[in-house]
Amino acid sequence: MKHVRVVAAVVEREGHYLITQRRAEAALPLTWEFPGGRVEEGESDSDALVREFRHRVGVEIIPGDRISEVEHVYPSYTIRLVLYSCRISMGEPSAKAVASAKWVSSTDFANYTFTPADEASIASMLGMEDKLS
Repeated sequence: MKHVRVVAAVVEREGHYLITQRRAEAALPLTWEFPGGRVEEGESDSDALVREFRHRVGVEIIPGDRISEVEHVYPSYTIRLVLYSCRISMGEPSAKAVASAKWVSSTDFANYTFTPADEASIASMLGMEDKLS
């Protein structure tokens, strides 16, 4: 089974977190996630975060501390999702290579259908296991 390392940025502003919606043609279409993407071979997590965040929402970020790491087994591959606390250094997020980007409070996470790996990360990060199921 294929193993994929993915990084995602948790960006908080005034009590709200930036989440993005996957495109209709993507795997797990129209589900929500923290913005990020696959770490390419030979690339650091930080470099992947900066590259993927710029590509997906069009802003520059400064990666910070690792928040959580979860592994989720999908039917054809296993993903290791690593969340990092990040801050925006330049620009305002917009939907570049995603269907939508929005700021939501953690209490509103339950109103969105997240990818299974992101759900596990949210539960781990915020201790919201019962609110996400």
